[in-house]
Amino acid sequence: MPQLRIALAPGDGIGPEIMQATLELFRAAGVAEHAEFVPVEMGAAVFATGNLRGMTDEAIAGVEAAGVLFKGPFETPKGGGGKSVNVTARKLWSTFANFRQFITLPGVSTIYSRAGVRVDLCIVRENLEDTYAGIEHRLSADVFQCKRLTTAPGCDQVCRFAFETARRLGLATVHCGHKANIMKMTDGLFLERFRAAAADFPEIAPKDVIVDALCMNLVLRPQQYQMLVLPNLQGDIVSDLAAGLVGGLGFAPSANIGRHISIFEAVHGTAPDIAGRGIANPTALMLSGLMLLRHVGLVRQAALIHNALLAALEAGARTGDFGDAGAPVLTTAEFTRAIIDRLGAVPTTVAPQPVPAPDAPQPLLPPPQRPGGQTLIRALAPRAVEVAGCDVYLAATRPPGELAAELARACEGLPLALTLISNRGTQVWPTGSIYTECVDYFRARFEARVSPAGGPAHPGPTQDHVMALAGRLAAGHALSAVEVLRTFDGMPGYSRAQGQ
Repeated sequence: MPQLRIALAPGDGIGPEIMQATLELFRAAGVAEHAEFVPVEMGAAVFATGNLRGMTDEAIAGVEAAGVLFKGPFETPKGGGGKSVNVTARKLWSTFANFRQFITLPGVSTIYSRAGVRVDLCIVRENLEDTYAGIEHRLSADVFQCKRLTTAPGCDQVCRFAFETARRLGLATVHCGHKANIMKMTDGLFLERFRAAAADFPEIAPKDVIVDALCMNLVLRPQQYQMLVLPNLQGDIVSDLAAGLVGGLGFAPSANIGRHISIFEAVHGTAPDIAGRGIANPTALMLSGLMLLRHVGLVRQAALIHNALLAALEAGARTGDFGDAGAPVLTTAEFTRAIIDRLGAVPTTVAPQPVPAPDAPQPLLPPPQRPGGQTLIRALAPRAVEVAGCDVYLAATRPPGELAAELARACEGLPLALTLISNRGTQVWPTGSIYTECVDYFRARFEARVSPAGGPAHPGPTQDHVMALAGRLAAGHALSAVEVLRTFDGMPGYSRAQGQ
């Protein structure tokens, strides 16, 4: 009786074909003796029933009972209310780290392999926050917003995972990719928590690089990086760039790691144009499956399959999307058979994976312990938090000077004064350039009123004052948001405007 249960979602398009090929390879390597793959319903067929999550309640329960999900590519509905199954699954089960490996494979020709440059790069991407929180609003006739969230606990989780993985792999450096030169609070926090995590891994050199320079460097000299850790959106973009270094998403395995549940998947598309023709390339899903096998403890089976795959690629086995044009094109089934026929073989042009002895102990991953409730995770605990004012966001079409006169009157009698109006993040009042073009959406900043003596008025503003001001402004303005400005241990918890 298999000891492991793994939830299985074949996917849409070519998903069922490449999943069938991967499971056939697993069975040939003896995986079925230890693991049972339990189908769960997800994807296009579920969306078609009107389920906007794209997964049934039974599927959710099945994944949570198993603790591991192995999935193929899923189609995301175009428009409408349906969300990406991929993103929903990652966020639903708090798989905070997306881990991908990009390695030059024999038989996969790229400009780097032809130049003798071997790529061997790991990328860890924060998986839950950033713009991928999917919090969007229409704020005025012309302005739309996507809110970017960055949390200290989220940064800690993904940065520690990057260092722990680097230690396990014996890597010497970890680079943090960021845009902290512009997004000083959100990416600044990510970089700060990266440096804090690095203190517990003294044998690994922590380095950082601005993400645009990182992209250029990866194209010029990819071998200078071993491990990268990045915020979500930047990590998504850089991961696909890195896939291009080794031949494309068809050769890029992916794991989404959480404390309780983890997901292993192919991240390429569903390729509906070739679905059902038996010609799809299953390599990415097979490599993702190897990550899964190692995660659950089936290290010997993973090593056997990995070596057989490398040996098959060395021998010229290929599907129609890659390889030597002079070698025969194999179907998905034939490509899989070429790998199965080489189980027990080792590659000769690249280093093989060490294969544990048949009688070596393989501790298997236990099923997850179901938490009693949703967990609140914390990282920072400031001693003093004080209200400093508020930012009021409103739709308006009047010139900033006229708008300022109205807004200033609204705070009369309150310990708040209008200090700034900005448009698209750039200050337009009390000073600014007449060349700054404005849209129909402004931010008005109100801060603690200064007393005639030059110091802050007493008592200072409170949240009640902010709400009172918002009530006054709501009578004559189209408000969309009020952000309370606070200081944390005396440090402002808000940024300045451009040009301020």
